[in-house]
Amino acid sequence: MTDTPAQKLEELGLKLPKPAAPIAAYVPAVEIGGLLHISGQLPFRGGDLMTGRVGEDVNVEFGYEAARNCALMLLAQMEQALGSLDRVERVVKLGVFVASDPHFTEQPKVANGASELMQAVFGDAGKHARSAVGVPALPLGAAVEVDAIVAVKPA
Repeated sequence: MTDTPAQKLEELGLKLPKPAAPIAAYVPAVEIGGLLHISGQLPFRGGDLMTGRVGEDVNVEFGYEAARNCALMLLAQMEQALGSLDRVERVVKLGVFVASDPHFTEQPKVANGASELMQAVFGDAGKHARSAVGVPALPLGAAVEVDAIVAVKPA
């Protein structure tokens, strides 16, 4: 028998955070045409926003953890929007934005924090297309921001 996403999270020792409320004029998620589009999520650790620029004042390991924490928030938004992570059919795409020094080129290593968590929670259905982009700044000084497109099963 296949473990459910909730069981996988428990096995990993992870609890979903409270879904973050929007900080501007948008909604956290929109479900349309069998897809759930999730707005960019920021990384929190212990209730505090993880800030900094990777390759400048924080390292790749910090960025990886920040991306993983963004993915946890994505999962929380999925659960809130869908009622259950069991409705996730497939993670289609992640967009990972890394606040980084202009000479930093290891955005894919940072983005793996989000990608590897999706695969750990959803198995093969967590394998996805991805963009990993370096940017000079993110909202509120966040180190990483991740958005997602997810295929969903009918309610």
